[in-house]
Order: sequence, then C-alpha cells, then structure tokens
Amino acid sequence: MRKTQLALLGLGATVLAGFAAVTPAAAHDYPWCAQGGGYDYPGDCTYSTYGQCQASVSGRLMACGANPLVAYGQSSLPHPRQPRRTRPVAPY
Repeated sequence: MRKTQLALLGLGATVLAGFAAVTPAAAHDYPWCAQGGGYDYPGDCTYSTYGQCQASVSGRLMACGANPLVAYGQSSLPHPRQPRRTRPVAPY
C-alpha cells in the first residue's frame, strides 16, 4: 500500500512539473491565406509560403492571397491596456 501511494505521489509530481514547464503559444500572422471555399475574408491564414498555400488549395476551388494583416502592417493583437491606478485605502 505504501509503495502505491509513493508511486502515485511521484506520478502526480511529474505531471505537475510537466504542466509548469509548458509555455503558451505565441500568436503569429502568416503571410498567405487560402481564400474561398466557405472561409470568410481574409480566409485561412496559416501558410508560411505561397507553395504551401497552393498545395492546400489545389483542387478545392480556392485561391491564395496575401494576408492583409501582414501586407499592410496591421497587428491582430490589441494594444495592451494601461494598468488602472488605484487609490490607497486607509486601514481600519
């Protein structure tokens, strides 16, 4: 019984350490979009190269176009908000 508890404790610690080491994915705007085929404008913008986009749209009645966020220098991420200033509260 004691060995089972230690094994479960070790497994739990390993899982928690794995979650602590995970970093969030960074947002990235890719330069090419697959357009048409039921996608809203600007389309499926997940292609790094024009060749990748062409291979994906081949035979699907779709086309490749430049991602307007990249082409016109816009950012899809909102500007960070300034932190709110708070007034100090007198202790009781």
